[in-house]
Amino acid sequence: MIQDVQFADIQVGDKASMTKTVTEFDVYSFAGITGDFNPVHVNAEFAKTTMFQERIAHGMLSAGFISAVLGTTLPGANTIYLGQELAFKAPVKIGDTVTATVEVLEKIEAKNHLLLKTTVTNQAGKVVTDGKATVMKK
Repeated sequence: MIQDVQFADIQVGDKASMTKTVTEFDVYSFAGITGDFNPVHVNAEFAKTTMFQERIAHGMLSAGFISAVLGTTLPGANTIYLGQELAFKAPVKIGDTVTATVEVLEKIEAKNHLLLKTTVTNQAGKVVTDGKATVMKK
């Protein structure tokens, strides 16, 4: 269910998250949609020769989970993504269960903008993606 939190009701420190297990289907679908067929994502034999020693999900797939939280939960419907800083800290492997969390750091009332901490962690609690987003809530 998509929530529609009103800007006035959002407070610094508010948090929301979603959890998803990354599947092979997710990785192949993302590759097909974006055209990113980097063999580290889609070729198991190639991936064995890399530092990861197995296929990993696209970093931007984990960023997409952040977008899902922003558009469906906090701030929710009618949120406009203005910018995102990202740092990919660790690989997401097929079968990992990741949790994307957003936290309100600052409200800019005059523009209806929010500055949010954005984090994706794996099932072990390790940060795999870290950053900050700026959004506008209409």
